[in-house]
Amino acid sequence: MELKKFIRDIPDFPEKGIIFRDITPLLKNPEAFNFAIDQLVNKLKEIEFNTIVAPEARGFIFGGALAYKLGKGLVPVRKPGKLPYKVISEKYSLEYGEAELQMHIDAISQGEKVIIFDDVLATGGTALALKKLVEKAGGEVVSMAFLIELTYLNPRKLLSKENIISLITY
Repeated sequence: MELKKFIRDIPDFPEKGIIFRDITPLLKNPEAFNFAIDQLVNKLKEIEFNTIVAPEARGFIFGGALAYKLGKGLVPVRKPGKLPYKVISEKYSLEYGEAELQMHIDAISQGEKVIIFDDVLATGGTALALKKLVEKAGGEVVSMAFLIELTYLNPRKLLSKENIISLITY
């Protein structure tokens, strides 16, 4: 199945000059969504890990489905002020600004093996911030997985030491 058919390009969102890769058509189509999850499961099932760490909001959708299918735990990472317990934070740069992510302080155990999942790998800033959060908590990132990778933004330069898996590339 050609998953790119289910990705809608939205120019100039959230800012002029940015092409937003909208995954909502893929999510709406049960066959495409199931296919994407199954393809990601096939790529992740041979990796030894305990937990998937996924940021809001689209990361939750895929991260939850992957955790269920793989029999792994899921740790949600959120924007500031959204988690009810004590948190650790990481600030980072986006292609169009700055942001911050937070995770519960006890979400990852010392030495826990983690896969980071997000819907899009753009500049690599979000993925690097997620990795730093996991490491602050004592975990080890063994792989990073993405539905979409924007190769024209060269995210692998920032993440040169990481094992990166992506289904769709632009």
